[in-house]
Amino acid sequence: MTAVDSPEKILFASTTQAFLQKEAPLRYVRELHAEGASFDPAWWRKATELGWTSLLVPEELGGGSVSGSGLADLAMVAEQLGKTVAPGPLYPVSVVLAGLVECTDSQAHAEIVESLMSGEMVASWAVSEPGRGWAPHDPSVTATRTDSGYRIDGIKDRVEAGAQSATLLVVARSGDEVRQFLVPTDAPGVRVEAQQSIDLVKHYARVFFDGVLVDASAAVGTPAETAALIDRQSQIAQVLQCAEVVGILQTVFDFTVQWALDRYTFGRPLASYQALKHRFADMKMWLEACRATTAAAVSDVAARAAGAGLSASIAKSYVGEMAGQIIQACVQMHGGIGVTWEHDLHLYLRRVTLYRSMFGTPEEHNLRVFEAEKAIRGA
Repeated sequence: MTAVDSPEKILFASTTQAFLQKEAPLRYVRELHAEGASFDPAWWRKATELGWTSLLVPEELGGGSVSGSGLADLAMVAEQLGKTVAPGPLYPVSVVLAGLVECTDSQAHAEIVESLMSGEMVASWAVSEPGRGWAPHDPSVTATRTDSGYRIDGIKDRVEAGAQSATLLVVARSGDEVRQFLVPTDAPGVRVEAQQSIDLVKHYARVFFDGVLVDASAAVGTPAETAALIDRQSQIAQVLQCAEVVGILQTVFDFTVQWALDRYTFGRPLASYQALKHRFADMKMWLEACRATTAAAVSDVAARAAGAGLSASIAKSYVGEMAGQIIQACVQMHGGIGVTWEHDLHLYLRRVTLYRSMFGTPEEHNLRVFEAEKAIRGA
């Protein structure tokens, strides 16, 4: 999503693309699945050396970006990830980093930030809960004050890379306030239970907190700023997923068009049939609309615009709704081979199907857009 308009950006984009083509091709995704693995920690450390995890971190904490807009650069990386549905905990780590570096006590978390940037540690955002929709500001997990800190109780659901994470950033209710806490996964009372995922390498977990005691220093941010931090983290997670889906859609559309040009029936290429031309035209229009809404959301979230949350919801709603339709149409274009395990189409379909329900479904974001529009009209 970053305009590649300088030598530095060109180098960053080309290096990212070359790394993923060499180190994370589709073959590698299948190999990880066969091993029952999500990602190789050594591979992830190589990825962090490219600077992916430093993009949202300010220079005073050791980070920095290529374009001056870390989120735009990170969205470009996400789009590249989509081309090979690459593994790795880029999103959970990035969202946790955003929460740690943007709070007023960011210096207190400098050691963890450094470990996350180097790839020596993986962390994830524990925000979703079992049987509940997207409600990051209304957790049922509780954080009760103790003499020395807090006691965490409750269950978090769909925690990406939960089993691979050394610490979790947990959203919890503390009295009348919503707070976030850093909780080590090896702390007494924490139990991590693997969950089945439709994606081959994206692993999730349900995490149980049973009287988990943490120090007061585990709290991230002040009570007054926590709501804004959660909003910011939500928006970053949403636009990064949309950016990856755009990369997926472009890849699938391109090789489907090539398939239709190469495949002949009754002496003519499939692409020459008018009905299919119209279908391709529809898909291309939807794809470019996905790209445009995502680019607008990335721009607004990066600039911290007043309407950033609305832009993120528009992108999540539209991309989440249309991505599955586009890839399903591509499956139909391929005929019987499109529904086989050997063909790569299902790898992409699995990823977009998973992302449709993460950080809010299209239906939930439709309601957010509706409420925002109603508020504007009411004003």
